[in-house]
Order: sequence, then C-alpha cells, then structure tokens
Amino acid sequence: MSRAVAVKAGSRPPWVGLAAAVWVQVAGGSGYNFPLYSHALKSVMGYNQQEVTMLGVANDVGENFGLIPGVICNRLPPWVVLLIGSVSCFLGYGVLWLAVSGTVQSPPFWLLWIALCIATNSSAWFGTGVLVTNMRNFPFSRGTVAGILKGYNGISAAVYTEIYAGALHNSSANLLLFLALGLPLICLSMMYFVRPCAPAAEEDVEQSHFLFTQITSVVLGLYLITTTVLEDVLSLSNAISYTFVGVMVLFLLAPLAIPLKMTLYPSRRKKRGLIGPSGSSQHLYPGEIDQDKSEPLLTPSSSSANLEGSQEGDDASDVDMLLAEGEGAVKKKRKPKRGEDFEFREAVVKADFWLLFLVYFLGVGSGVTVLNNLAQIGIASGVNDTTILLSTFSFCNLVGRLGGGVVSEYFVRSRTLPRTIWMTCTQIIMAIAYLLFASTLSGTLYISTALLGICYGVQFSTMVPTVSELFGLKHFGIFYNFMLLGNPLGALLFSSGLAGYIYDIEAAKQQQASCLGPDCFRLTFLFLAGVCVLGSILSIILTVRIRPVYQMLYAGGSFRLPNTHH
Repeated sequence: MSRAVAVKAGSRPPWVGLAAAVWVQVAGGSGYNFPLYSHALKSVMGYNQQEVTMLGVANDVGENFGLIPGVICNRLPPWVVLLIGSVSCFLGYGVLWLAVSGTVQSPPFWLLWIALCIATNSSAWFGTGVLVTNMRNFPFSRGTVAGILKGYNGISAAVYTEIYAGALHNSSANLLLFLALGLPLICLSMMYFVRPCAPAAEEDVEQSHFLFTQITSVVLGLYLITTTVLEDVLSLSNAISYTFVGVMVLFLLAPLAIPLKMTLYPSRRKKRGLIGPSGSSQHLYPGEIDQDKSEPLLTPSSSSANLEGSQEGDDASDVDMLLAEGEGAVKKKRKPKRGEDFEFREAVVKADFWLLFLVYFLGVGSGVTVLNNLAQIGIASGVNDTTILLSTFSFCNLVGRLGGGVVSEYFVRSRTLPRTIWMTCTQIIMAIAYLLFASTLSGTLYISTALLGICYGVQFSTMVPTVSELFGLKHFGIFYNFMLLGNPLGALLFSSGLAGYIYDIEAAKQQQASCLGPDCFRLTFLFLAGVCVLGSILSIILTVRIRPVYQMLYAGGSFRLPNTHH
C-alpha cells in the first residue's frame, strides 16, 4: 500500500496541468484518424474490406488496451507514462508511413496490424497519464473534468481533419508522417506540466473556469466543422488554409488563459485547507515533494467520519467494529463497499462492475463499428468526400462528451440521479439512429451521424466518473482501462465479424471492390439497433442497483469522499 506524501500546495498548478492535458488528449485522439488513411491503405496494399476492418480492429485494440498504463500510472509519475506513449506513437505510425508512402514495398499484413496496434496504443498511455492525474487533482468535479478531457479527445478527429485538408493537402502519407513525428513532440513538451498537485477544497474550485473551457471547446468545434465545409465546397488558396490551421491552434491554447488570469489577478478570498480524507483521491507519486512549502495530503479519519461513509444495512456489530478500528484497537481489513477504494480483484467479482462493462461495451462497441466504416458508409451512400461526415461525428462527439459530463454532474448533485441513466437514454437514441441509417432516407445520413456522435460521446463521459465513484480513485487507472476494452471487443465482433463480412458479400454480388447502395450496411445497422436496445435494458437494471450509492455519496448535494477500507 502506498504511503502518503507531501506535495506542493497552490491553486494554479492543477489548471496548468488541465491546459496541458488538453493538448495531450488531442494527441491521444489519433485513433480517430483511421478513416482518413484507411482508403489509402486499401488501395496501396490491395486489401479487401474485411482486411481493412481487421486493421480497424487493430486500431481499436491498440487504442483501448490500457491495462498496462493503468497499473504503471500508480507506480510511476505521469511523465514516464507520456514518454512511453510518445515512443509507441513514433514507432507505430513510422511503420505505417513507410508502407503508405511506398518507402517499403508490400510489407506483410501481420506487420501492419501490429504496427497499428502499437501506434494507437499511444492513445492509451496519453489518456491514462492525463485523465488519472487530473481526476485526482479535481476530485470534487469528476464529471466535469472527465467531460472536458474526453471532449477534447473526441474533437481531435476534426482537428486532424483540419490539418489533413488544410495543411497536408489530403495526403494520407503526410498525415502518417505528422502523426509519427508531430504527436511525440507535442507530448514531450507537455510532460513537465502534467503532474499531481494538491487539490483545493470543493468550495475553492471556480466553476467559471470550467465553463470557460467548455465554451471555448464548443466554439472550437463549430469553427472546425465550418472550415471543413468551406474547404470542401470552395477552392481555397494555401494561405487561407494555413490561416485556418493557425486559428485552430489559438483555440487549442485558450485553456492556458485560466492559469494566466490566476497569475495576473490572484483571488483575494481566504485560502482554505487542502483536502485529504481519503487515499482514493490523493494517491500521488513518490518523489514529488516540496520540502520548503508542503502539507500532508492524507490525514487520518475519525471514527465518526467512518460511520458517515458507511452504507445502509450495517448492523450494530459492524458499527462496533468500525469504532474499534478507528481507535486502533482492531487491525482487521474488511471488504470495501461500493463508493470506497477497491482492489481490482475485489471489483471483478461484483455484479455492478460487469453490468457497467456490458452497458459500455454494447453502446461504444456498436458506435465504433460505424466510426471504423464511416468512409465506406459515406461512399456507399453516394458521398465521395467523407471529411464532412467525420467532422460532423467529431463535433457531435465533443458535444456529447461535454454535455454528458455537465448534465450528469448537475443531476447527480441535485437529484442524486446515477450517471448511468444517461447511458440508458443515449442507447435508446442510438437505436433510433441505426434505424435511420438502415432506412437510407434522403437527408438522414448526416442527421444519423450527428445523433450517433452525441450519444457515443455521452457513453464516455458518464462511464469515466461512474467507475471512480463506484470503485474509488486509488486504482482508477486500471478500472478505467479495463472498461475501455469494450471498444476493441465491439470492433472485433460487430465491425470485423459482422459489418466487414456483410460488406464483402454485397460487393461480390455487385462484382466490384467497393460496395454501393443501401444493402452494404443495412443488415448491420438493424443488428446494432437491437444491440443498443439490450444495452438500454441492462443500463436500467444497473441504475436501479447503484441508486443507493449515489444517495450516500451526494447526500445534501455535495460530494463526500468515502473513507478507504484499508
């Protein structure tokens, strides 16, 4: 068990880390680029659609296999996690660039599959490093922070589309070269700023700062989708395209205005003490100590506080045991209750853990199937340039992630409503979107893509804080990354096993490499609609089960950190 450490106090460092995390999260969205270069891989290497979808599975496996980063983030500082991700990014995308650019002729399929896994696995390292650190730096605003960071991760697809169309002139080879060299440089430059800080008390977190970040991210999304449409319908000069990219960079720098403002205009209100009732939120990394100006982050809890954090249903003997443990008379280690810190082996035997995993798997696994095949879906529907489709999905993904974080945070505090209720609602809407895709009615392609993007984003921004609230922040990294395995599992079963197989059958019927018409994906969409109906039913069951946990955590409308059972 990790010992408590002293860390440097201050109000600005968490916000500096959040601003730096925005750039790392955008870099961590490189897995969303697959539709931008999948067609080039297909044409250069001569692959069929099922082989392309298998590469899409590699894309999702690498992006979401974060169990190793989840374990390492509890043992090493964030900069090490980001460094490993940078090396992974360079090696993986470097091999893909060699293949697409023709520098290496006809590399074997298995080599590209592994290279794509390594390349997108950098996203798992980047995301784990910044998300775990910032969730611990802002333990009282978990939903909001998760929504912001996952929102920027979602909008990264539109960021890369802007770079791809505006600065790289629609060249897949140049895009892969940028991913191999540019992303590691960005993350290496952010390593120093992403680090654990002493979080302030709940009352010291200025909500206006979060609101500013959320507004600027939405404005960025609107700007990106507008410029993407302009570049698609107009013939713009290179100077204008480069200007669009430059303005985009300024929007990405906007979160730095918060620590800058806090430096120039410091708050005059009385400084409050640092929080520290639980190892769940303040487990930091050895060695990050300021000997001159520091305070202990973890403090012992009284026996009365232990009683406040206990669940309903404890009998008198449990109360006596808790009191004895609080006074040091008994050194017994009891099993954790939902809301406290769980070890991984303790969580995997809980029904709620697997219900949450299944709900997330069915929602995101079906969504990633559409994302991986978005280029082919557009072409089958008669859309030659699919960059607008990808930008639409990306912007709505941002809206869903931000909205999911904000809305779930509001209702969990005002009504103690579990966040998973929003997973229920969005999976019902996803089922409707899939039916619209299958109908192929005129004008529904972009509407369906927008609905799917919003709902896909909500799944992320509600799952992240839910995991931390049910099973604690101490081992949040491994729990979060285990849940992410739902993405590649969905891609393997629904994208490669179903969508790619049906697509190739329909293309063979048409006796051509690319399938055209509604039959290419209709059966797939109908199946995915049924998947989301099942997911919504399981989500309702989970919501009913965990309602008492949220009534305990958010009693009185304010989050209370439960005491660790260790």
